[in-house]
Amino acid sequence: MANWDVRFLQLADHIAGWSKDPSTRVGCVVVGPDRELRSTGFNGFPRGIEDSAERLHDRNRKYPLVCHAEENAIMHAARVGVSLKGCIAYVTWPPCTRCARSLIQAGVQEIVYPADLEIPERWLEDFQISSEMLDEAGVLVRSVLATADAE
Repeated sequence: MANWDVRFLQLADHIAGWSKDPSTRVGCVVVGPDRELRSTGFNGFPRGIEDSAERLHDRNRKYPLVCHAEENAIMHAARVGVSLKGCIAYVTWPPCTRCARSLIQAGVQEIVYPADLEIPERWLEDFQISSEMLDEAGVLVRSVLATADAE
C-alpha cells in the first residue's frame, strides 16, 4: 500500500529547495480529497518583488517582504480560483502562528509535517500557540516520519 503522506512530504521537501533563502527552506503542498494537487508554495519573495543585492543583505528590510510557504500556496490557489476548503496541507516545517491563521481562513482541514524535526527552543512558544489555534479551529495536525518507505 502506498504511503501518500510520505510521498507528499517528499514533494513538499523538493519544492522547499526552490527557496531563495537557504535559512527559510520551507515547502507546502496542498492536496484535495482525491489526493489531487491543489496548490504548492515555498518560502520566498512574493512575485513582482525584486530580490536585489541590497534586499538580500539587509535582513531587516528583507524579512517583512518574505511570504511563508503556506501563504504562497494559498495566494496561488486564490489566483487560479482553486478552493482549499477541506484539503490537506503537507509542509516541511510546522506552521507558525501567522501561517496557521492563514490555513484556518483558507479552510484547510488537516496539516501534516515531518515527525523527526528538531524545533529550536526560540520557536517552541510560537508553535505551541499555533497548535492551540489549529486545535480550536478543528484542524487536524499530524506528524509522520518523512523517511518511511514510500513504496
